[in-house]
Parts: sequence; C-alpha cells; structure tokens
Amino acid sequence: MAAPPSTPPRTPPPLRVRPARPLRRGRRGAAALFLTPFFALFTVVTLAPVGYAGWMSLYREQSSGLGFGGVERTFSGVANYSGVLADPAFRTSFLNVAAYCVAYIPVMIGGALALALLVDSAYARAKRFFQLALFLPHAVPGLIAAIIWIYLYTPGLSPVIEWIDGAGGSWNFFSPGNSLSSVVNIAVWQWAGYNMVIFFAALQAVPREVIEAATVDGAGAWRIALRIKVPIIRSSVVMTVLFTCVGAVQLFTEPKLLSDKAQALGNDWSPTMYIVSKAFIDQDYASAAAASLLLALVAGALSYAVTRIGKRWQEA
Repeated sequence: MAAPPSTPPRTPPPLRVRPARPLRRGRRGAAALFLTPFFALFTVVTLAPVGYAGWMSLYREQSSGLGFGGVERTFSGVANYSGVLADPAFRTSFLNVAAYCVAYIPVMIGGALALALLVDSAYARAKRFFQLALFLPHAVPGLIAAIIWIYLYTPGLSPVIEWIDGAGGSWNFFSPGNSLSSVVNIAVWQWAGYNMVIFFAALQAVPREVIEAATVDGAGAWRIALRIKVPIIRSSVVMTVLFTCVGAVQLFTEPKLLSDKAQALGNDWSPTMYIVSKAFIDQDYASAAAASLLLALVAGALSYAVTRIGKRWQEA
C-alpha cells in the first residue's frame, strides 16, 4: 500500500514590524517638563561659571594713573594661559598630584577590592556590621577627617606618636619625606570603605552557579576571587578608578589643612591650592581662571584616557 503524500511544511508569515511612532505632543511635553530642571541647574551651576571663567581668563586688570585712576580691564588673549603654564609652581603642582595618584590609587583600589572580597567570601561573618563599620569613615566630612588626623599626627597630643616612641621608633608625619604619605593615609581612610561598598554591591551580581561550578571543579577561594569575581566586576573597578582619578586631580582639603604644620606642602602644592592662592592671596583672578580651565582640560583628558584603557581591559 502506497504511503500518502507528505504535505510540505507551511512557512509562517513574516512578522510585521511596526515602525516606531514618534512621541506624541503630550509625551514630548512630559519629557521636556522632567528634563528642564536638570538643564536649568546644569546651566546655572556648570555652564555659566565655566563661561564666566573663560571670559575672565582672556582679560587682565591693570591699575591706571599710578593707582589713582581705578582699575582698567584690558584684553590679553592667551597671555594668562601662557603665564600660568610658564609658572614652575603650577607645573610642580601637577607633579605632586601625579606622585599622590601613584601612591594613593593602587593602595585605595587594592584595599577596597580586598575588603570587598573578604566580606563577600563564604567564611565572612557579620557582613552587615563590617559594611557599616568600613563605610563610616566616609560619612565623616573631609574637613573633620583632616582635623582628626592632624590631631593624631601632632607630637605631644597623638597617642599614635606615643605608641611609636614607646616601641623605640621615631616618626614625624609632617616631615618633607612623610607629608605625602600623611595625605595619602587620610584619603585612603576616608574613601576605602566607600569604594568597598561599590565593589561589594557588584559582587552580589556575580552568578552563584558560576562560583559553585568553579568550586566543584576544585578551584580554591583565591582562584575564584582573582579569576572569576574580579574579571566579572571589571566595569565597577574601571568606574571607581575613573572617579578616583578625577577626585585626585581636585585634591584640596587634606593638603591645605596639613600645610600649616607640613612646610613641604606649602600653599600651592596641588593645582586647586594653586588656583585658590592665585585668586585669594595674589588677587590675580585672571590667572586663577586660566589655571582652573587648564585643570578642567587635564581632568577631561585623564577621564578619557582612563575610560579608553578600562574599555580595552574589559574587552580583553
């Protein structure tokens, strides 16, 4: 008996993709209503000061009539920029911040990542307590934190100095050779816990089945941490390094307060200290505006470089 002829398979009709409809007038109005406050504040707080600083950097105020004719504003073009770039103090301030970044960023990022991995490990207990305890230093304002550490650095007041002297050692936190490490110590104490919380939150998103599979395959805790957890949270590490670099360029509070006792820091140790010194000590607002815009360009270039390097690391 002959087999019945097989029916050819029916091909499903092609899916119709509806073209995206433009936003209706009501939806566009709602979007504009929510975006307007942001752009208004961004214009007032960011764009307007930057524009005013750019205008100030192109002029210079000079007294006329032997000081009796008032102040005359003259157009100077890029002379303020060239004068700031030719100032050795301005160039040295960037070298100081570069040395600060070399010492600060690896210690802070490495310490925060190590603390996050320890708190996230299966052997950790009281995780909530350690998260709160490590985050508390960041809750202290930078000004108060610097004052606390100045007290801990001052001989005759600091119990730390007494412990070091009692152990037969000697250490001067304000000496020229130790002033940089004193600034780094304050910043690490204040920001390590904050970045630890970021890393710990990223570690919570690591798939647990991946960790369980690695454990079944015989991977130890160190290999799981370095070969699985850290590569998965690379985006959080790059973001933290980016914010840390931008914040390091704007370093001001810690070295400014320590400069009264640490003579090596001075009034223009960092670029922001140089800008404040030019504006409020030398009364040279044009040069201060030019220096601030140059600092913004350096921060933007540094952000771009860190983003590019981090993107390559994530794609590797």
